[in-house]
Amino acid sequence: MKFILYTLILILATSLTFAQEKPLLLYPGGVPNSKPTPATYKEQTNSTFWITKVTIPTLTPYLPAKENANGAAVVICPGGGYSGLASEHEGFTVAKAFNKIGVAAFVLKYRLPSDSIMIDKTIGPLQDAQRAIQMVRQDAAKWGINPNKIGIMGFSAGGHLASTEGTHFDKVLIDNKANISVRPDFIVLLYPVVTMGEKTHQGSKEALLGKNPSQQMIDLYSNEKQVTANTPPTFIVHAEDDTVVPVENSLQLYQSLLNAKVKTEMHLFPEGGHGFGMKNATTKALWFDWMAAWMDANGWLMK
Repeated sequence: MKFILYTLILILATSLTFAQEKPLLLYPGGVPNSKPTPATYKEQTNSTFWITKVTIPTLTPYLPAKENANGAAVVICPGGGYSGLASEHEGFTVAKAFNKIGVAAFVLKYRLPSDSIMIDKTIGPLQDAQRAIQMVRQDAAKWGINPNKIGIMGFSAGGHLASTEGTHFDKVLIDNKANISVRPDFIVLLYPVVTMGEKTHQGSKEALLGKNPSQQMIDLYSNEKQVTANTPPTFIVHAEDDTVVPVENSLQLYQSLLNAKVKTEMHLFPEGGHGFGMKNATTKALWFDWMAAWMDANGWLMK
């Protein structure tokens, strides 16, 4: 009996070991735009997988079963006000849901803007998002991914990062000798910070741009002002009663996308507040199902 129990434990431990995904370094040769890290600046992860003080950015792949894979991929940017990363309920949990619909998902642990570790903190997170798209596209064949079906997704401040990557891709801020496109093929945004203007989330704005940014910087990172006809198709979800990131962030972006004739779909919950992740507790409706239908309608889920 003890032998059987030991064997079962060993099998379980082995399966758990193989289930763990291995994070990949974004910059094996050294992180760009970085300063020597102070001794007091150390990455920390708590029991809810809230991560702070990231100095070594990584990309963690979650791959679907081969028989289920359709070649689509998405880079996921967790939120956290540019001061932390909600890497479980806005990261790993979402990645596993994508796997169930045949999509490869990559959770981005991006650097949080900080004068302590960055030469220019306003571009640090964007560099990491660009590098993530570059990596996935560069190694698409290895992962069984179609390089023309790679999107980016973001929650809250991660939504600001995703929308920045989706509107600032023409200015590449990383080494790119192979000239690999860092433009995502689609964007998914959940209760995103979009503007740095009047309706912004003040904590995200201050973390990224500082206490007294110029109007030029405010406009540059107000992504509703950076939309063009080449902005990727976008899917947006927000709750109307969000008191942390006002719904106007999504409304303003939606209007800009309409004006630029970018294919867009937006869903507004009347209730749900902020940070609900995969499941808005106020309703039985599932935004993930709506998003999957949108992806299917646009051909990204077709093998």
